[in-house]
Amino acid sequence: MTEIRLLPLLPVDDDVVLPGMIVPIELEDPDTRAAVESAQAKTPSTSSFPGIRSLPTIKAEVLIVPRLDGEYAELGTVATIERVGKLPGGKSAVLLRGTRRARVGEPGEGPGEARWVHAEELTETTDERSRALADEFKELVIATLRERGGEQMAETIGQLDDPSAIADLAGNQPDLPLERKLELLRTLEVTLRLERALEWSREYMAELEVTDTIRKDVAEGMEKQQKEFLLRRQLDAIRKELGELDGSAEEDDYRTRVEKAELPEHVRKAALSEVDKLERTSDQSPEGGWIRTWLDTVLDLPWNTRTTDVHDIAGARAVLDADHAGLDDVKERIIEYLAVRARRQESEVGGRHNGAVLALVGPPGVGKTSLGQSVAKAMGREFVRVALGGVRDEAEIRGHRRTYVGALPGRIVRAIKEAGSMNPVVLLDEVDKVGADYRGDPTAALLEVLDPEQNHTFRDHYLEVELDLSDVVFLATANALDTIPGPLLDRMELVTLDGYTEREKVIIGRDHLLPKELERAGMSQGDVVFTEDALARIAAEYTREAGVRDADRTIAKVLRKIATRVALDEAALPITVTAEDLQGYLGRPRHLPESSLPASTQRTATPGVATGLAVTGAGGDVLYVEASLADPESGASGLALTGQLGDVMKESAQIALSYLRSHGAELELPVGDLKERGIHVHVPAGAVPKDGPSAGVTMTTALASLLSGRVVRADVAMTGEVSLTGRVLPIGGVKQKLLAAHRAGLRTIIIPQRNEPDLDDVPADVLAELDVHPVSNVREVLELALAPASTPVARAA
Repeated sequence: MTEIRLLPLLPVDDDVVLPGMIVPIELEDPDTRAAVESAQAKTPSTSSFPGIRSLPTIKAEVLIVPRLDGEYAELGTVATIERVGKLPGGKSAVLLRGTRRARVGEPGEGPGEARWVHAEELTETTDERSRALADEFKELVIATLRERGGEQMAETIGQLDDPSAIADLAGNQPDLPLERKLELLRTLEVTLRLERALEWSREYMAELEVTDTIRKDVAEGMEKQQKEFLLRRQLDAIRKELGELDGSAEEDDYRTRVEKAELPEHVRKAALSEVDKLERTSDQSPEGGWIRTWLDTVLDLPWNTRTTDVHDIAGARAVLDADHAGLDDVKERIIEYLAVRARRQESEVGGRHNGAVLALVGPPGVGKTSLGQSVAKAMGREFVRVALGGVRDEAEIRGHRRTYVGALPGRIVRAIKEAGSMNPVVLLDEVDKVGADYRGDPTAALLEVLDPEQNHTFRDHYLEVELDLSDVVFLATANALDTIPGPLLDRMELVTLDGYTEREKVIIGRDHLLPKELERAGMSQGDVVFTEDALARIAAEYTREAGVRDADRTIAKVLRKIATRVALDEAALPITVTAEDLQGYLGRPRHLPESSLPASTQRTATPGVATGLAVTGAGGDVLYVEASLADPESGASGLALTGQLGDVMKESAQIALSYLRSHGAELELPVGDLKERGIHVHVPAGAVPKDGPSAGVTMTTALASLLSGRVVRADVAMTGEVSLTGRVLPIGGVKQKLLAAHRAGLRTIIIPQRNEPDLDDVPADVLAELDVHPVSNVREVLELALAPASTPVARAA
């Protein structure tokens, strides 16, 4: 039968007391004091009856009810008053022991000022599962207590058998939220209460394990850091003592190194500032490594080291002549530069030396890169080559910011460091092949480097100190000027290397290429000798190029053939290679002059084909233009252009056609076909893009040859643009084009009359073998180019 008792209500704010818990509660709250006093007043302290032994003292009881936000819970805990007394701080308190759960009923009347309520005792049932869960939870609690030194409490809990009391032990768990304590109070089913107690306890144990692990790791880390700190201090002391013995202590003393180094004042201040940072930085900080790397870089730069220039102008000219054949323009410019520098020093003129910035422009293989070494040798300076081909990152020139991992100074600073002096010759190789992308434009960074008015205060992003580049001689090399921005070109003095004549190639092959390839083939000088006729034939018939790179490979091929024959005992050294022997080593010639071929096999043997001259990235070249008329019955009309022509060459073809249509009668050409039949103009080598303004006269001559039936002379080549009125307009690259014509065996050259002054740049020996005709109009071109008609107006079908 359920028992209902009338008990004083003792409220507990923001807390929950479960059965089995013993809690002290201060008597400061009026409701708490009234409840305790009322309970004590109702309950007798002793029971005495005559003739019967004394009974045990009956303890007063109260109903402890949680009060949350001023509202009472529907369940509470019946608790006995164990003791009333003083706390260590002097405050009055009561010690309560929770005994059983009770439901808060209707208010009732009782003694004292306390609020009395009917407390209905609640029945709790247990089964086998609840007992099993109680044993598991009790073992967990006991193991935890023993692990943390609560042996005595563990023994007390071990004596509990009631599953409900064991489940209520979870309420003693530290940091258990109020909501979970209230849930334990409200859960009357013992099995469910034990399940939740087990779940919460496991979570709490997991948190404790993580907390313990972190605390242990922190403690171990602190011990490790302290130990490492002490060991490093001891190691520093040992190194210092050893350094004093062997004299190497100053290597790690950056302040001493900076003060002893002869640095410019602004660099010295920046370096000492970084030393101050280094001394304040922990040894474990990565910033210390960055500062040391920066200081090492600054200290390794040759701030006050300069080589002495050679002022023997005649000796410098001899060095240039010995290393390179031809290239008189370049040699003359270098000699002028040396002469001016020598004059400045002799007159003790102060100020900065505005370093020369020469751009060597020419086709591959003409010696642009090797010329830089000769310039440095002639000047008595150090030489450094900086390869710029394919560079797309501006930081490659200006350096990386020190905030980046793996930051380095730019290539200019690294070049000076490599040279070991502040006035080297720096060759910026392949400046026309510098690209640009989202990382910046390296050519824009070169503007400051190559400007004599600015480069005395060049600032590298890594160094962040000014670097004087005014005494550096910069040489740039390029194959073409089209891809170099205009502002960068404006800062350079262009020196064009148009290629070598056949005579110069013979000299280069004899004096430079052959000795080099003999050494590479493991032969001695004199083991193999090439006659001049053999070298001339290699240049004319086996290699047709502006430079000598292909000729170098051809000589190497002949030497390999000879080495193989000697190894097979088919020949013995020394061997002399003549012009007639080349076919046995190299096979048939790959290039033959057009004029030396039989008339029936010449490219211009058919009317409608003309020979033009062009300039490419590889130097001058010969260009053929072919024209044909469509069959009248095909119905084709208009102008068709093939050969992968650019817009300018397409316009030249249109101009040529328009001129012949309007002036054909004056030239005695049958122009009716130009209106009635389709015209096809083709430039062979269709896989190679072609463009330029110098093919106008060639296209006009090809169309005139087609209409007149007169072939173009095989030894004639031409260049020039044509206007709608028939005037021949000037073009560029005359020297390169004439050299190409000379290599191809073409001897009659037609150029615009306004380009006649450009003939001064052509080597005298080449010009002597050419018959150059400056012309001003198309009529003169046709009179020179077209062969006489063998029959009256043999028109092409």
